[in-house]
Amino acid sequence: MNIPSELKYTKDHEWIKVEGDTAIVGITDFAQKELGDIVYVDVDTVDETLDKEEVFGSVEAVKTVSDLFMPLSGEIIEFNESLEDEPEKVNNDAYGEGWMIKITFNNASEIDELLSAEAYQELIGA
Repeated sequence: MNIPSELKYTKDHEWIKVEGDTAIVGITDFAQKELGDIVYVDVDTVDETLDKEEVFGSVEAVKTVSDLFMPLSGEIIEFNESLEDEPEKVNNDAYGEGWMIKITFNNASEIDELLSAEAYQELIGA
């Protein structure tokens, strides 16, 4: 299972890559495997400011739909629009081309509350 050590994670299976005051967010390799073939990613919250743990969108797989939760409080500044035509990128490259949103966060202390790769491994029993 792929769990990059340079990323942060949530208990809801999102990953976060912090770059300055911006963060890139997607779902983990574990989450995409649990969901199965992803057929649609819905994010209609671009330009909205949401609190940590609020729903920012959903991901639809063949058998289920799952909410996506904000890992940090902030404004969603970009959606990976390539997922509209190729949602399978989430299955094929969860930590690369399968990223979902970019946010500017407004409370850097929330980063300390995220899980490390080791803590996330423990959470999923890997």
